[in-house]
Amino acid sequence: MENISILILDDESRVRDEIGEFLSKNHFQISKAEKPSDAFQIIENETIDIAIVDIRLPEMDGLEVLKRIKKTHPAIEVIMISGHGDMSSVIEALRRGASDYFQKPFRLDEMSQAIFRTKRFIQMHKQLSNYNVSVSILSDRLYNGLSTPMIGESKAFKKVLDEMKRIAATENTSVLILGESGTGKELVAHGIHHMSSRKKNLFHSVNCSAITESLFESEFFGHKKGSFTGAFEERAGWFEVTNKGTLFLDEIGDMPIAQQAKLLRILEERKVSKVGSHQAIDIDVRIIAASNHDVEKMIDENKFRQDLYHRLSTFTIHLPPLRERAEDIPMIVHHFTSEFSQRMKKNITGIHTQALEKLKRYHFPGNVRELRNIIERAVILCDDNELNMSHFDRISVNSEATISAEEFCYDLDFIEKTAIEKALINCDYNRAKASVLLNITWQALDRKIKKWNIADKPKRLVK
Repeated sequence: MENISILILDDESRVRDEIGEFLSKNHFQISKAEKPSDAFQIIENETIDIAIVDIRLPEMDGLEVLKRIKKTHPAIEVIMISGHGDMSSVIEALRRGASDYFQKPFRLDEMSQAIFRTKRFIQMHKQLSNYNVSVSILSDRLYNGLSTPMIGESKAFKKVLDEMKRIAATENTSVLILGESGTGKELVAHGIHHMSSRKKNLFHSVNCSAITESLFESEFFGHKKGSFTGAFEERAGWFEVTNKGTLFLDEIGDMPIAQQAKLLRILEERKVSKVGSHQAIDIDVRIIAASNHDVEKMIDENKFRQDLYHRLSTFTIHLPPLRERAEDIPMIVHHFTSEFSQRMKKNITGIHTQALEKLKRYHFPGNVRELRNIIERAVILCDDNELNMSHFDRISVNSEATISAEEFCYDLDFIEKTAIEKALINCDYNRAKASVLLNITWQALDRKIKKWNIADKPKRLVK
């Protein structure tokens, strides 16, 4: 990863020094300023990629600093630091173009992740704007601390980029992203936001499986002070905070039915009321949801609301697993090898052909995330300038996918489509009989036929 130049503007020397020392260890180039006038002088004389700005400052507040930076140097990404009780200022900062914020006290590793995330999406936006798919790198340091790049030039990868570009051009269309774990669903969501007209406002990710029933309304809608035990101050919910921005609902399939009903009501009314308040707040938020489950199957099992599914899936993006774009593996391997070699100060310039072929035949149940971990381990083990077979000893022959018809035994999409086609043929395209044979409802069969674009019974030729 190329060097990043970071400016830290905070009137507390302890904060400047702690952040600066930590980021310097991560090979960032650091500049420090105690007051805005010093910061502006640094910006004029040096190349700054990211500015970390405290909201409470001498001479002027952080919002005014943000305004001036965005006016004179719009390419600089700004991360705001706020104290307790500054949520209204944070919301205003995000609306003025801040890319992220942290509330004191915060963990330094979170700051590092935010910087990686911000820099990666600076690169991503430039590449997607030019639509240079041959070197497209859509990467992000995710909230859980895992880096999951999307790199490639395969037909499947280009299709996803094209869909991202098309949907980003719309203003409010809801998006449902489906794909296996490790395929980069949050990256795609963040990329859509970054290419859209909402990019100057907040993108926030919510892990739906981690929100309990008791906290759902407080987290999403906010609450008034004293509305329940522990509500010591008023809080804005994520719908309000992300107003004019994008709210990413990760693992939407894990959201309980009761919460799904509440979410649907908000999406239909486009209004929220804080817990303890009867006043409705208008919201303008784009919703992007994602799941690694078969949502249509969950609907048949009464585990997911069909009306919510239709509300979320106005536009659906299917992310291909890594095994379906094996031609991208060499490019991804090169990227990870270079990244970890630089980080570990090694001079590894490539990978042996035999080892690369082994990776191309591997099935990768963990997708790109798994490949990243495999390359990191290999770089740790390597003492030469080239990765070889011995560095991938954990990939056994039995776990490799052979290049034959057996490969498709693992492809659930292929199996589903093939089973439906065979059932229709055996039942002379009688959908009612075919649904019984497939052990699914007629409605589910109809949806899957449309999903896979399966042709109806061929018409006989008239002689």
